[in-house]
Amino acid sequence: MPKTTSKGQAKKEELPDTLKRSDAKAQRTYAKAHDSAVKEYGEGQRAHRVAYAALKHTHEKVGDHWEPKAGGGKGPSDKQAEGGRRTSRKTAGGVDANASKQHLYDVAKRLDVSGRSSMSKQELVKAIEKANNRDTAKSRP
Repeated sequence: MPKTTSKGQAKKEELPDTLKRSDAKAQRTYAKAHDSAVKEYGEGQRAHRVAYAALKHTHEKVGDHWEPKAGGGKGPSDKQAEGGRRTSRKTAGGVDANASKQHLYDVAKRLDVSGRSSMSKQELVKAIEKANNRDTAKSRP
């Protein structure tokens, strides 16, 4: 099912809930990448993975929605996104694992992650991912 209209806008009813709560650019990025992947690989899980990979180059997941990367940063959000499809590393679930420790600390603070001041960068990534999953689960109807 196409995720974009004939004018290139995202069909909100076709988007995952976290994207429905995100800005128009995140919605458009996901929808266009998904539609392109469907043409290449067919409808299914692979098309969704491709669309999320494209989204992670410009946005990061914060709580129950996606936000543009800090400072307009672009590029892969984690080692899996850097390596492409043959990489077997686990993703960071939308957390920009390549961001600075200070940025991750600031995101953790916004998400009220306890113990954040004594965490390493990798611990912050995992804690933010856990907080994001918790907030997304709370937002489900």
